[in-house]
Amino acid sequence: MSLGHALRRVVEEYPLARTEPPAGHPLAHVIRKGAPDELRRALAPLDGSFLVKGSPGRGSHWAAVPWLAVFDPAVTTSATRGYYLVYLFPAHRQAVHLSLAQGTVAAIREHGPRSGDHLRASGARLRERLSDFSDVLPVSAITLGSGGELPEGYEAAHILGLTYDLADLGDERRLRADLATGLAAYRALKARGGLELTAQRLKCQ
Repeated sequence: MSLGHALRRVVEEYPLARTEPPAGHPLAHVIRKGAPDELRRALAPLDGSFLVKGSPGRGSHWAAVPWLAVFDPAVTTSATRGYYLVYLFPAHRQAVHLSLAQGTVAAIREHGPRSGDHLRASGARLRERLSDFSDVLPVSAITLGSGGELPEGYEAAHILGLTYDLADLGDERRLRADLATGLAAYRALKARGGLELTAQRLKCQ
């Protein structure tokens, strides 16, 4: 299995898998183990120590939007806070978003009903600081096709990235090159102050 094959399996099989119990489901295993293993292999030639996790949901519930993420432990080890690089699988189309994203749950806890506005404003500021990546990671907004606090939070938390249709996932070389680009943007954001400078600016407005 390659990274592209793992991503393709999630895209193609998730809609049907959600109609079945997640406990012991083969696709849940792919998202938790197989896909993260392939992502680790793709990251291996790149310098750095990263934590990789995949989530099909919790307990007896499938996630509305499953994800596969790369975390810099110096920034965060969780999708709830900080910022990270993540593959998101929308519910309404056969596609995958590669997203440099902000932690959603922490923003919801801190800002409540205004969390979406906060994340979008923060994302706009962060895109300005990463303007040198705008040509190679041109997608500045994503849709996930699912209502609810978390999917809508993921949409608002997006900073920049790429979107792949199903046919794109057969190009392993491109996927790995794009992963390296996304990782470069992640590192650049860290070097340029992460979320801290943006938070300070938003408080001053």
